[in-house]
Amino acid sequence: MGQVKAVKPTDIFSADEWRILTQGSRWRGLWLVAHAWGVIVLLIAGAVWLDHPVAWIIAAFLIGGRQLGLAILMHDAAHGHLHPDRKLNNFIGDWLCAAPVGTDLQAYRAYHLKHHAFTQQPEDPDLPLSAPFPTSQSSMLRKMGRDLTGITFLKQRGAQIKMALEGMKPDAKEQQVFIGRATLRFIGFQIMLLALSFASGYGILPFALWFVALATSFQLFLRIRNIAEHACTTTASDDPFSHARTTLASVTERALVAPYWVNYHLEHHLFMGVPCWNLPRAHRALMSKGYGPRMTVAEGYGEVLAEVTQPQPATV
Repeated sequence: MGQVKAVKPTDIFSADEWRILTQGSRWRGLWLVAHAWGVIVLLIAGAVWLDHPVAWIIAAFLIGGRQLGLAILMHDAAHGHLHPDRKLNNFIGDWLCAAPVGTDLQAYRAYHLKHHAFTQQPEDPDLPLSAPFPTSQSSMLRKMGRDLTGITFLKQRGAQIKMALEGMKPDAKEQQVFIGRATLRFIGFQIMLLALSFASGYGILPFALWFVALATSFQLFLRIRNIAEHACTTTASDDPFSHARTTLASVTERALVAPYWVNYHLEHHLFMGVPCWNLPRAHRALMSKGYGPRMTVAEGYGEVLAEVTQPQPATV
């Protein structure tokens, strides 16, 4: 079907409004990365200090939300929003956001920009994430069960390692090389965190909290976020307002599945030049200008999951 129709910001915003929405920052993106890592460290320290299984479980879920936050900030780096200095933007996005969760910024950027160009069209590389929906409740529960038991993590990392080994061959494709690089960085980062864990004097526990979260809650939150962004939105329409969903998130949802304003996904697709911290402002502006009826907006992630889990047979 070709590229999706783009919105002209000047048809919606005045020059001053657009300038404010797209204004970059030399400190805001860096602060968000520091915030994500600071929360992770505090959660691990608190759980280790309390030394109780309930504290460990709560920490693992909250850490998974901040790990998703790192992935979201890597996404902003792919759009050049973490810092106006491109080299620093890419360095922070690659080493402090992408590497810890097993991603490569350069490979993700090429993949993701294609997703923007062909959103919900046959050429969209992210279409497999939304195409299976709606699905049955039993299918959804099985998917979530695989996430929380680490099966999804093991399957994905196994495929990643296999592709990385292929990337070491002389005739390897560029994508395989990128995956190989991401895998080596991921493994190296985990080894560094493991060493820091033992250096803290608390043995493997601090690292275990990080790694268990990465293998379980992070996978679940990533799935829910992916579902909410595009599942059961309009695919045939040429209206750019119809291809993505914004989900109004509670404080708890922002801590787990919607860190750093990722829930304003429709606004992000309409205006890629807007950094994540200005997406709520863009949403309010669209609503005040009367665009609400054209927008797909959900009142929380529970509403989204209810919409995409219709009582019908499904295959997994």
